[in-house]
Amino acid sequence: MNRIVEQQAESAAAAWDLKKLRINRFLQNIWANSGMVVVYVVMFIACSVFVPYFFTLRNMIGLALSITTIGMIACTMMFILASGDLDLSVGSIVAFSGIIAATVINQTGDVYIGALAGVIGGGAVGLLNGTLIAVFNLNPLICTLATMQIVRGGAMIVSDGIAIGITIPEFFALGNESVFGIPNPIWITILIFIVFGILLNSTSYGKNILAIGGNKEASRLAGINVSLMKNTAFTLQGFVCGIAGVILSSRMTSGQPNVGLGLELDVIAACVLGGVSLLGGIATIEGLLAGVLIMGTVQNVLNLLNVETFYQYVVRGAILIIAVLLDQFKQRNQSAVMR
Repeated sequence: MNRIVEQQAESAAAAWDLKKLRINRFLQNIWANSGMVVVYVVMFIACSVFVPYFFTLRNMIGLALSITTIGMIACTMMFILASGDLDLSVGSIVAFSGIIAATVINQTGDVYIGALAGVIGGGAVGLLNGTLIAVFNLNPLICTLATMQIVRGGAMIVSDGIAIGITIPEFFALGNESVFGIPNPIWITILIFIVFGILLNSTSYGKNILAIGGNKEASRLAGINVSLMKNTAFTLQGFVCGIAGVILSSRMTSGQPNVGLGLELDVIAACVLGGVSLLGGIATIEGLLAGVLIMGTVQNVLNLLNVETFYQYVVRGAILIIAVLLDQFKQRNQSAVMR
C-alpha cells in the first residue's frame, strides 16, 4: 500500500515537473518571438496612465506620423542586418533623394517625374552599395560609411548647401493629405510593413536572407546565390530610402541637404530592439514593428514631458546601448540552448 502511494506521489511530481517545463518553454518562446511586443504593450499602457495627453487621438496620429521615416527604412535594414551586413548611408540617401526630387520637380514642373527621379536616385545608391559589398567584397561598415559621406556631399553640391523649395501644391499632397483621417505617410508605411513582412515570412528570398546571415558559406554550398541576395537587399534599401526621402520632402515642402543626420543609428537601434540580430540570421516583422514603436514612443513621451533636447540625445544613446546588450543576451541564451 505504501509503495502504491509513493508511486502515485512520484507520478504526480513528475507530471508537475513536466508541466513546469512546458510553461517555461512557452514563456521562453514568447520572449524569443514576441518579447518586445509584450514590452511595448506594457510600456504603452504605462504611458497612457501616467503621461498627460499621451492617449489622445491627436497624439496617436502624431506618434504614428513621427515613426514613418524610421519605420519604412527599418523594413529593409532588417534584411541587411539579417544577412549579416550593415548600412550606415541611409540618412544620406534620404537627403539625397529629397534633393534630387526637389531639383527635378522645379526644372520640369512635373511632380511624378521628380518623385520617380528621387526614388531611382536612392535605388542607384543602394545598388552601388550592394555591388561594392556583394561583388567586390568590401567591408559593409567601411563601404557604407564612405558612401554616406559621398552621397551627403552630393546632396550639398546639388543644393549649394541650402534647402531647395518646391512651389507645386500637388507635391505636398503626398506627405500632408489624409485618407479617412490618417495621413498618407502612415498608410504608405503600413503598406511597406505588409510587403516586407510577406517577403520575409512567405518567400524563398526571406528564408535565403536568414540562411545567409546564419551561415554564409553553408548557404553558398546549398546553392543560394549569396552575392545576388545581398545586392538585392541593398538595392531595396536604396529604393525605400528614396521613397522615404521623397515623402519627407513633401512634408517639409522642400529638399533639405541636412535632413536625416543620425537617422541610421535610430533605424539600427529600432531593428535591434525588435529582435533583429546584429550577427545575422534572426528577424521578425512583428518584433521590428515593436522596436520602431518603442523608439517613437520614447521620443514622443520625452516631448510631451518637455524634456530638453540635450537630454533626449542621452536617452537615445542609452536606448542604443540597451538594444545591443539585449542582442548579446539573446545570442548567449541561444548558444547555451544549442549546447
